[in-house]
Amino acid sequence: MSKQSLKKRSDAEADPVIPPGSTSETGPASEIRPPSERILTVARELFCRDGIHATGIDRILADAHASKMTLYARFGSKEALVREVLTREGADWRDAFFAAVRAGAHAPLDRLRQVIPAIAAWFDGGRFYGCAFINAVAEHAKGEPALRALAAEHHRHILAFLGDLAEAADLPEPALVARQILLTMDGAIAALMVSGDPAVLAVARKNLDAILAAAEPG
Repeated sequence: MSKQSLKKRSDAEADPVIPPGSTSETGPASEIRPPSERILTVARELFCRDGIHATGIDRILADAHASKMTLYARFGSKEALVREVLTREGADWRDAFFAAVRAGAHAPLDRLRQVIPAIAAWFDGGRFYGCAFINAVAEHAKGEPALRALAAEHHRHILAFLGDLAEAADLPEPALVARQILLTMDGAIAALMVSGDPAVLAVARKNLDAILAAAEPG
């Protein structure tokens, strides 16, 4: 059956009905959501929490109460599902992270100082699995271009955000400051993922303070 034929089948035809009162990782069954959206939601959680290679398609479909027909009609392959998961995970993470940084202070320089507290809030928030992009690249062949491109795009968005704040704070070489802060962020996230030790955050705060002190004119 061709992909075009698969797409003509409705989700209602292709996927099992969720038993009344049952729950899954996508939420209560009373929430009416398309099976393809349930697949994406479950895949996001499992890929981030357990790893991409460790998470099989059958596990995703069982938890999402969805069929292979829906998965392959909507996404085409597990690799395409991974790319869509990372795209959505990255956009949501950046929205939450940028909002936390902005909410923590008003002045641009003070907002830059909120970078590590924002990571600390994420670490304490109950859904900390490290950076989805670093994890994905680490799991795959290092020359895999699609994942590297997604990771690079994610970093570009963060660098632009940090660079804009550094420029608004009148720091010399704002692009360099942004890269220094991003390296500190990535190091802190990786160390937290490996050790689970919140003491990492205290070191990261000192590193961030040193970066900003060195960057301030005079």
